[in-house]
This record gives sequence, structure tokens and C-alpha cells, in this order.
Amino acid sequence: MTHTSENRPAEPGRKPLHLNAFLMSTGHHEASWRLPESPARANADIEHYKNLARIAERGKLDSVFFADSPVLMGDPGRRPAAKLEPTALLTALAGATEHIGLIATASTSYNEPYNLARRFASVDHVSGGRAGWNIVTTAGADAARNFGLDDTPLHHDRYRRAAEFVEVATKLWDSWADDAVVADKENGVHALASRVRRIDHNGEFFRVDGPLNVGRPPQGYPLLVQAGSSEDGKDFAARYAEAVFTAQQTLEEGVAFYKDVKQRAETIGRNPEGIKILPGIVPVIGATEKEAQELDDELDRLIVPEYAKRQLAKTLRLDPDALALDEELPDGLPDEDEIEGAKSRYTLIVELARRERLTVRRLIGRLGGGRGHRTFAGTAVQVADTIEHWYDSGAADGFNIMPAVLPSGLEVFVDQVVPILQERGLFRTEYTGSTLRGHYGLPRPANRLFDTVDRSEGHFGIGLAEAG
Repeated sequence: MTHTSENRPAEPGRKPLHLNAFLMSTGHHEASWRLPESPARANADIEHYKNLARIAERGKLDSVFFADSPVLMGDPGRRPAAKLEPTALLTALAGATEHIGLIATASTSYNEPYNLARRFASVDHVSGGRAGWNIVTTAGADAARNFGLDDTPLHHDRYRRAAEFVEVATKLWDSWADDAVVADKENGVHALASRVRRIDHNGEFFRVDGPLNVGRPPQGYPLLVQAGSSEDGKDFAARYAEAVFTAQQTLEEGVAFYKDVKQRAETIGRNPEGIKILPGIVPVIGATEKEAQELDDELDRLIVPEYAKRQLAKTLRLDPDALALDEELPDGLPDEDEIEGAKSRYTLIVELARRERLTVRRLIGRLGGGRGHRTFAGTAVQVADTIEHWYDSGAADGFNIMPAVLPSGLEVFVDQVVPILQERGLFRTEYTGSTLRGHYGLPRPANRLFDTVDRSEGHFGIGLAEAG
């Protein structure tokens, strides 16, 4: 970490920095809910989330993001575990904000393309073109058993299903041409039959006729986001993702990941500038380094070790009794190839523990704030310096900001770090676009069903009439 105290203008030709706020109930640190000022029941409080979205919008951030899983994550005794369904949450936040992008996670493992494409198209319409979809596959037998399965499908099979899922969803968003609705009252024609088409998809995992029962989203497609860093995950990101949320502990790992994903995209014919890489960071910010470290230490003291040890054991596929709090991780842990879920996060945790020779107790403290994302305590200038250094070193196009405590951590970042980035010419001072794609500098995708075919050809006419 550098310690530059002088705010300076950006060098000419610098690309804009992108910032997303990853919001999780009372904050990303598992003990955040125990602080006296923390709203301990915030995980189900819509006013809490509206307030957070407005704070992020005040800082001119590109977007806010909500994770999700179709299973109760972790021990509900350890921290607030219940979550509102995120696409429903986004519709409420759309009415509470005007500019900021709204991204929600939805699994391709336990949804169907038609329903999910409809939900995200609806959110994009409701928000005026500010929706994003974080595309994930879901691991874990506990999730599988919520959907009538005995165990998780194999890792590679989940990604094959995810690829076809995205293909179907994008076809459904393309099933209405942008000019399909004419609303011609005089002639009694609301939509042109030739501008709405079936997709007639018949693949390995899905058979979907279409068309979608919602018009094409304002953005064409919601922003497509991805968060897997395994080999399958990086291949998927290179083919489909427009923003990638990733976890990297060191600058060297960040640079390597950035180059790897961009190169994979270029190899298959995509413009690598069309993928924005956003590592997650968990900054604990104080007026001085000492103050920041004291807050970080206080949070770590509030961790209940036995809860955290059980969660770590689950991640490492171990019996909790195999982990001794004041000893390092045991030998003989499985290789990544033997892990069927969250492969990259498993490897990151094991490598962090081995590299720094952390005891289980110290590892729990490091993971308590960000579950493998980079955490650090410092001043606002030091946080800005770190962001700038990673950005200039080719490790990031922006960052996934993960406040340890909410709302205070987000407020401090917006009110103290963002102005430094703005003064250095790294970050916007006002919104210049009206859509999430506009914030990320990404184009509106062409319609594959209409922009490359004869416009006079009609494919779907049930209940629709062609204008005379």
C-alpha cells in the first residue's frame, strides 16, 4: 500500500474507474450486526436498503449489487442470515433512486430461463434501464435438496447448463423488436406481428418456444455479470460476462487474473474492453491508521469462533473437530480438482492460510470480513491509493466495494474516498448516462433475431395484427 497524501489530477487518456457497492444487510463482516450502532434486523428492512442505495447514488457509484442463494447460507445463529429475494428488492430500489445501477444474483442451476428472463426484463423496464444480472451456478447438496435433487450436479455440467441458460435468456429478450409496439389507436394495432417472434429453442437442457411476454428491455439485455474464478468460470466470463466480480488477495494475482480473462475473451473474438474486471475489497476506514485498526480489531473480537470454525470446516470439506483454533490448517486437504463447488474460493482460502502460515483462529479473522476478498484497514487516502495502484497496475477496471459495516462503512467510503478519486480524475463527478450499460461504458446489444434478418418477414401472429 502506498501512502500518498496529495490529491492529483489523472493523466490524460486514463479510462474511467468503475465502482460497485456490494451490499449485505449490516455489512460484510460477520460480526457487524453486534456493534451498538448496527441495525441488527436490517436484513429484512426495505427502508435500510433504500437508504444504502441513496448513499451509493450520492457517491455517483455505477451500481449496487445483492448476492443470493437458494438455500439458507451459514448458521443463522452466527449472523443475520435471512435475505429478501433480490429481484423483488431491486424493484423497490428502482423507485427510491434515479441513476444508480441495480444488480441481483440469480442462479442458473435452480431457475428456468423463461421466468428469469421475464423477471429481469421487468426490472429493467421498471428502473428505466438500470438492471443487471449476476449469473451464478449453485453448489452444495443442501441447495440441491431444496429442489428435489440428492446432490449438486457436477461442476462442468452446471456451467454447460449456465451457458445454454444465458443463450435462451438473451434470445427471449430479443424476441421482441425494439419497434414492435406502435400503439396505433386509429388503426387498432398495438404491436406489429412481424416484430415479435418465437425463439423455438430446443437444446440439451431447455426447450423454450417463446416469445417472451415482456417487451425487449430498455438496455436490450440487462448488464451480464459473473462471479466465478475457476477455469470453467473464467471461460464462461470470457464468453458472456460484461462485468466480473472476483476475489484476489495480492496485486500479482489480480494482474494475472485480469490478463487471463481478457486474453480468453480476445481469443474467442470478443473485444476485451467489453469486460470490466472488479475485484472485491473490504476497507475498514478510520481518520488515522490507528483508528481504522482499532475498529478492525473490535470487529474481529466480536466473532464467535465456534460458529466461524464450523463454516470454515464446511468450506474445506472437513469435520469441525479436525480444525484446532490455535493451529494451522491440517495437511492432506483435497486438491481443487476434487472440489465440486466454489472451486476458486476454496483454493484462495487454502493458499492464503498456507502463504501466511495462519492459525485457524487468525484465518477466521481474515475471512470474517470478506470471505476471501481482500480486507485492509487504513485511512481514506490509503484506500484511494490502493485502488489507484491496482487500477494503474492492470489488475482492475474498477472495484466491488464491500463495506465491513453498514451503513457507516458505505457513508465513509462515499464521503471520504470518492472525493479523493474524483480529485485525481479517476472517477465521475456526475452521472452522464441514463442506463447501467451507460455507466459502465458498454454498448446496447444488437437484436440477433431482428437486426440481421429481413424486416418484412413475420414469424408470430397469434393475437397480434400487422399495421396496414
